Amino acid sequence: MAANLYKQSEINIYKTWGYMTLFFIFVIAVGWIASYFFESYLILWIALIYSVLASFFGYWYSDKIVLKMVNAKMIEKNDNPELYLLVENLCIGAGLPLPKIYIIEENQPNAFATGRNPEHGVIAVTRGLLEVLDRSELEGVIAHELAHIGNRDALLQTIVVILFGVVVFTADIFIRSVFWGGISKRDEKGGGLIIIAAIFFAFFAGLCAQLMKLAISRKREYLADSSGALLTRYPEGLAKALIKISNNPSTMKKASNSTSHLFIINPFKGEEKKSFFHALFLTHPPVEKRVKALRGMNI
Repeated sequence: MAANLYKQSEINIYKTWGYMTLFFIFVIAVGWIASYFFESYLILWIALIYSVLASFFGYWYSDKIVLKMVNAKMIEKNDNPELYLLVENLCIGAGLPLPKIYIIEENQPNAFATGRNPEHGVIAVTRGLLEVLDRSELEGVIAHELAHIGNRDALLQTIVVILFGVVVFTADIFIRSVFWGGISKRDEKGGGLIIIAAIFFAFFAGLCAQLMKLAISRKREYLADSSGALLTRYPEGLAKALIKISNNPSTMKKASNSTSHLFIINPFKGEEKKSFFHALFLTHPPVEKRVKALRGMNI
């Protein structure tokens, strides 16, 4: 198990740099096409600088951005001594530094981990999670999130949030520029082909952004489940927690499609059956399969 976790950590580090490189190349490609269409290579240089800055801030500040998006507030030990003690004990068992702990004032029970490495790890839990779960179930959830931090999943998950938004924003600006700012260029450049290219890039951007989210394989959830269960030595605790979280009817006000993959359970619970749009963003294995896998473990 330890060898597999170490290997997964190394793989995720390479994946992170791979996705950031692909993102960089994609934005440069959009910048080059836009510069050709508008006959100004200044646009290409802007795209280049934008890519460098976005990659830099995505790596160093993606955790802070995500925490801001969900309105999470950091707490100190005096704010919740029981939660801090629980996290500290699990960190000792996992050999990880103590992460910062955040609370999200939401009724829906849920949690996620973020941070670019274990030394800068963050665990965020909702108020509902603390109210709904008993101690063994809460230990299971926290152990699951610590496994994400130890496996370097947290960085990979969080980086995708930033890349997703930037890629879609870049493509949107490009297609708007073609339709509204480049009307006079259409006849000169054979505008029909340019418009088709713009539509293609807009579609391609959304597809790439979605693939980056789905590239955070569902296997990482199974791995975090098994790692967390191994840490607590009690798979049933996490299994019961997953059932309670998935059956809770509360909604999450701050949830969005760009952050949904971070949580231990999809915050749009039930929406995947009603909304085609939300179904496109599913990145979690079915709870039933996760529970079955946990209950089949021999520890």
